[in-house]
Amino acid sequence: MSRIELVAPCHFGLEAVLKKEIVDLGYEIVQVEDGKVIFAGDEAAVCRANIFLRTAERVLLKVGKFRAVTFDELFEKIKALPWENYIPSDGKFWVAKASSVKSKLFSPSDIQSIVKKAMVERLKGVYGLQWFPETGAEYPIRISFMKDEALVCLDTTGLSLHKRGYRTMVSKAPIKETLAAALILLTPWKKDRILVDPFCGSGTFPIEAAMIAANMAPGMNRSFTAEKWTNFLPRKGWYEAVDEAFDLVDDQIETDIQGYDIDGEIIRAARQNAEAAGVDHLIHFQQRPVSELSHPKKYGFIISNPPYGERLEEKEALPGLYSQIGERFRTLDSWSMYLITSYEDTEKYIGKKADKNRKIYNGMLKTYYYQFLGPKPPKGNRQERDK
Repeated sequence: MSRIELVAPCHFGLEAVLKKEIVDLGYEIVQVEDGKVIFAGDEAAVCRANIFLRTAERVLLKVGKFRAVTFDELFEKIKALPWENYIPSDGKFWVAKASSVKSKLFSPSDIQSIVKKAMVERLKGVYGLQWFPETGAEYPIRISFMKDEALVCLDTTGLSLHKRGYRTMVSKAPIKETLAAALILLTPWKKDRILVDPFCGSGTFPIEAAMIAANMAPGMNRSFTAEKWTNFLPRKGWYEAVDEAFDLVDDQIETDIQGYDIDGEIIRAARQNAEAAGVDHLIHFQQRPVSELSHPKKYGFIISNPPYGERLEEKEALPGLYSQIGERFRTLDSWSMYLITSYEDTEKYIGKKADKNRKIYNGMLKTYYYQFLGPKPPKGNRQERDK
């Protein structure tokens, strides 16, 4: 299996960020679609993509793609796929997720049932078995229909890639780690620049920024479903990818990354999460309201996920809160600010129109990434920039 195709789902609107990550890993882009990037690689790509990609939700191994408008057609085309190349006779296999958009076959439970039956029929013929023990490694399948075209994949990841393993304590409305990383990568922020999150919650933005600064692979301290697929993915590939990840870490760098929150309990949780991620020494957390947001240096970045006001009583406080954000931002000479929020009056109360505005779906919630761009620091003059 020298060349395989992999599918990396991501948040809608952030495909370009994920595409760049995949290219930087050295893999060929096959296709970019809404909410996913398809790329080609070898067996090692399964391991490296899971361990290194910051903005993908999971890594799926493409088994087949075909058109089907009846359940008979679905059954025959699933049965025609070479499942024995992936699933051994004792493998545990099931359809973990089925989805359908603008397709004649739309019932997820019926799709799941037909796919499983067709796979069993195929493997019965290959292995000469009438019954499968399913006592071995797990091989979850995902199938998605879009306009009657089915994409059939094996899920190599297991728990979603946003589950880095460090966030044991969460705030009321946490942002996903993968989304936070993508939003940081959309900005010009670099590890030698100041970054402040005045609504840091459980610390996701500062922690993801610190991991980026220290070149720390997000998946280096967790496990993946495909680690047990030794029938066609040698364990050596995982060991080599983890070794590569550890060799690239540089956590002795100097950073100016700060996280503030008005809630002291949440700040304590953020510190615990940063410690679990191994980056607590790179972040300064402090209990502080947004009304006290200030910094003596120039050319910094605010990157934050302020309250959206999903509850009615919270919504009433939003004009005052966003006005405060605008007031404090105006005092930060030459800074840039990036806010993800679903609050439609953000620009009105910030008191400034955003230079850029990007629509991003945070789950099913439509949000906007408001980008207020400050001037670039003078090139090659670190002292002047940091005054």
